[in-house]
Amino acid sequence: MSPSNEPRPSKAERTAQAREQARIIREQQVKKEKRNKLLLIWGVVVAAVLVVAIVIWAIMANNANNAPIPDSGSTPANANIHGGVILTKDGVSAQPAAQINTATLPPQPTAAPSQGAEAKAPGVEAESGKPVKVVAYIDFICPVCKNFETTYGSLLDENVKSGKITVEYRPIGLLDSRSTTNYSSRAAAAAACVLNVSPDKYQAYFKALFDQQPAEGSAGLSNDQLKKIAQDVGAKDIANCVDERTYRPFVKVATMEATAVGVNGTPTIFVDGKQYGVGENSNVQFPDMITKAIAAKTAKK
Repeated sequence: MSPSNEPRPSKAERTAQAREQARIIREQQVKKEKRNKLLLIWGVVVAAVLVVAIVIWAIMANNANNAPIPDSGSTPANANIHGGVILTKDGVSAQPAAQINTATLPPQPTAAPSQGAEAKAPGVEAESGKPVKVVAYIDFICPVCKNFETTYGSLLDENVKSGKITVEYRPIGLLDSRSTTNYSSRAAAAAACVLNVSPDKYQAYFKALFDQQPAEGSAGLSNDQLKKIAQDVGAKDIANCVDERTYRPFVKVATMEATAVGVNGTPTIFVDGKQYGVGENSNVQFPDMITKAIAAKTAKK
């Protein structure tokens, strides 16, 4: 029998077929909705787990950054006990590692120093027969320090290379309260890590930290970012040194010594023992102060 001669379905049969087709469609729709609902639920669960994991990680990282720092430790190689790194015409001045402890420091001040009072910083005095000594207390989150380095960095570099001066940078954590992760101390400690293993890369790292300076009040650069900057300037690996907070005690002692001797802001700068911007030098421009000190040293030769 040809298809054209096949009997047409009755109305009842067509109705039954339509209902069956509708039932199949409904079942497929219900299955699809159940599947979508299940996927949505699992998506929410996965997202919630990720959020919890991120929060836990952030709490752990914050706790690690803000955990108590020991009162004693070791200086990195090539730094002195005051937290200083001395730059000479021959590069970073070699210094043996030494032990430091807060117990050896003068007592912390009980009141703010008088306005315009000169700090009594140790080891800043002029040395006979040696280049002019510039000592600068700096903080890596301090915008004024960055501006000072931007403005006078070339002047200092030129005079260091010519042998007329040495520059001793003392990075401290004076402005830890200006970040949520004690960035000032973390950055100073990371710089100490670089100093210890790659002294020839210290200046590049120092400048890179100012070039990438985070805003005050922010979390600052992460430890991973601090490690990456070291890698970018060609320093040896400092990952373990940063993660283990090896030189945080070094920075702590340097910072406490600085505040104990009257350093209450950064940058605080000395030129052959005389503090820039204070007392007789309150109205002297920094380049003029450097020029005058070099001339005085030259006249004594």
